[in-house]
Amino acid sequence: MKKFVFLYQGTQEPSPDAMEAWTSWFARVGDKLVDSGNPFGAGREVTTAGARELAGDVSPFTGYSIVSAESIDDAEKLLDGLPLTGGVHIYEALPM
Repeated sequence: MKKFVFLYQGTQEPSPDAMEAWTSWFARVGDKLVDSGNPFGAGREVTTAGARELAGDVSPFTGYSIVSAESIDDAEKLLDGLPLTGGVHIYEALPM
């Protein structure tokens, strides 16, 4: 099995309904879920030119999860029913 990282975009107000929807989605993904992840808070971009704070309202990514799947297509299928208001970027985590 390969590992894939889901990077979430979009915002969602924390509420009991939202938490229940995420808990249901995590349960549906089951043993394919390697790390349920977390939402992101304040961020900072660091480059060779220096560092700058990333405003929460312009950050392209709002959280992550890590799953295991045979292929990126199989990883994408795990997104069915995901309670998200924006999009998801999927990246394969390559072994080192």
